[in-house]
Amino acid sequence: MPQTARSVQQVSRPSGRPTGAEFRFVDGPVPAPGPGTALVENVLLSVDPYMRENMDGDWELAAPLEGRSIGRVTASRTHGLTEGDLVFHRQGWRTHAVVRPEEVRVLPQAPGVPAEAYLGILGGTGLTAYVALTRIARIEPGETVYVSAAAGGVGSAAGQLARLMGAGRVVGSAGSPAKVRFLVEELGFDAAFDHREGRLAEQLAKAAPEGIDVYIDNVGGEHLEAAIGAMREYGRIAWCGAIAQYDASEPPPAPRNLFDLVGKSVRLEGFLVRNHRDAQEELERLLLPALAAGTVIDRHTVTEGFDGVVDAFLGMLDGRNTGKATVRVVAS
Repeated sequence: MPQTARSVQQVSRPSGRPTGAEFRFVDGPVPAPGPGTALVENVLLSVDPYMRENMDGDWELAAPLEGRSIGRVTASRTHGLTEGDLVFHRQGWRTHAVVRPEEVRVLPQAPGVPAEAYLGILGGTGLTAYVALTRIARIEPGETVYVSAAAGGVGSAAGQLARLMGAGRVVGSAGSPAKVRFLVEELGFDAAFDHREGRLAEQLAKAAPEGIDVYIDNVGGEHLEAAIGAMREYGRIAWCGAIAQYDASEPPPAPRNLFDLVGKSVRLEGFLVRNHRDAQEELERLLLPALAAGTVIDRHTVTEGFDGVVDAFLGMLDGRNTGKATVRVVAS
């Protein structure tokens, strides 16, 4: 076992886009588990868009950070956890964590399903997409679904889930030609476009000429405005995130057409996935067979080594990942 534990702390609040100077690495001894706890050596860490909002105040400065993680129990002083167990927990941004049984989930060993899926399409990322489609937008077979930031973790899950749920047409926007090809050629989107290559509203109208019924919004701003313009009557918008405005010092001017929601009888609802954790079993029942069969893809952009966690986070904010952004601390 390593003799040194490493962690990352936030030491200052960002002004605009984070640069990495807001973080510092801290070394210390590997913690010892006390009675009723276990020591976990982290294997995989998740970096996610919501963490950018945490930097503005939810994360305490000069203190351990929160993040979804998968680790292996290396020492246990509790009946609830056994040495060798692979567990999901939320003490990320560090190499080691001391946990209690009620704070973790021992991960099942499903044939054909790698552990990283529980940070991606089987984790909070996939659960966000599932809740957006089923509980918020209440997708119906045959409907047209539009997903923004569709090549990211939530977006790539949402597009594939929409197809599994019988969507008639799935459209996505992304930030590069390579990501557009990924959406269409690998994930099975019916159409996709690069939002940097022209006016959003015009590109969406071309990709979905009959309009859209459901919009899964990961971006906000102009993307939301374009989606409202393309909405059919009685459409639904599930607002998951607003990565376009996390770094803004002032609210964006768009959407400027909010009142169109009234004329079209469109429902817009935001949500937090933490309020829907009871949907996890539903998600797994739907996805485990599809993952094992290879009909659903769980793409990850993996950064190797704990020292790369800050760079992985900044790269995710810049859109350098395709699919879920994760960090492999040690080989699983």
